[in-house]
Amino acid sequence: MKREQRESRVHERYLRHHKKFPNIWCAGCGIGIVLGAIIRAVDQLQLDKNEVALLSGIGCTGRMPVYVDFNTMHTTHGRALAFATGLKLVRPEMKVIVVMGDGDALAIGGNHFIHAARRNIGLTAIVVNNATYGMTGGQYSPTTPPGVCSPTAPYGNIEQPFPITDLSIAAGAAFVARSTVYHVQELEQFIAQAIMKQGFSVVEAVSYCHTTLGRLNQWGTAPEMMRRLKEQSITIAQAEKMSGEERRGKIVRGIFVTRDTPESPQLYRRIVERAQQAAGGANGPAV
Repeated sequence: MKREQRESRVHERYLRHHKKFPNIWCAGCGIGIVLGAIIRAVDQLQLDKNEVALLSGIGCTGRMPVYVDFNTMHTTHGRALAFATGLKLVRPEMKVIVVMGDGDALAIGGNHFIHAARRNIGLTAIVVNNATYGMTGGQYSPTTPPGVCSPTAPYGNIEQPFPITDLSIAAGAAFVARSTVYHVQELEQFIAQAIMKQGFSVVEAVSYCHTTLGRLNQWGTAPEMMRRLKEQSITIAQAEKMSGEERRGKIVRGIFVTRDTPESPQLYRRIVERAQQAAGGANGPAV
């Protein structure tokens, strides 16, 4: 089937049409673009809807599971990865996707994020990074750049932002990539690769919030902020040819790491088998 024909019907197959449409996101928001990329990635992989679970925490991204016809769960603030871990341990054959905002994933959910990567749990974590708490008024978040104004930093943020990809790599993630909501086809491909990768996969989807952070900092309309993503982003290959000063302020896109390491649920099942053998009187190897 041609891509154009496939895409013309893809949302009809994956959206819950009885839910409240149009969606709650502000007109021009990048979160809907991320949702479309997830849907097209699942369709591209030809996964059965019953094989896929989409979980979220709290925030603007938290509404995403409501609209899609997968197995879905809208969980508490910062705890989406904890819920997803339990699901993956019980149903290891499922493709479990966890979508979070930067505040949800890295502030209250920061410990869960680090340890899910360290344990290499077979989840796909999609962090929609718009550098703000958009739903609750635009407070600065763990990824807000220094000097940017917000209601909780009216004279400019003084804290250094979390480097999501660097943090993911250091914590042990098996797959780490970054794209933007402008580069939508690239984002779709990264998500598809992350879903199929064994182990903990992270895709940072750089977005924007024109309603709160953009308005307060006079960054313009949604199309203007989208254009900034295009103008400020470079590929890994381009970045390697630049000096540190030339890379300053740039969004580097690409796959930063893909590696094969033992996945926690697989190791867990081996422990369960050893324990069952021991309980049954078998002389299994020591744990």
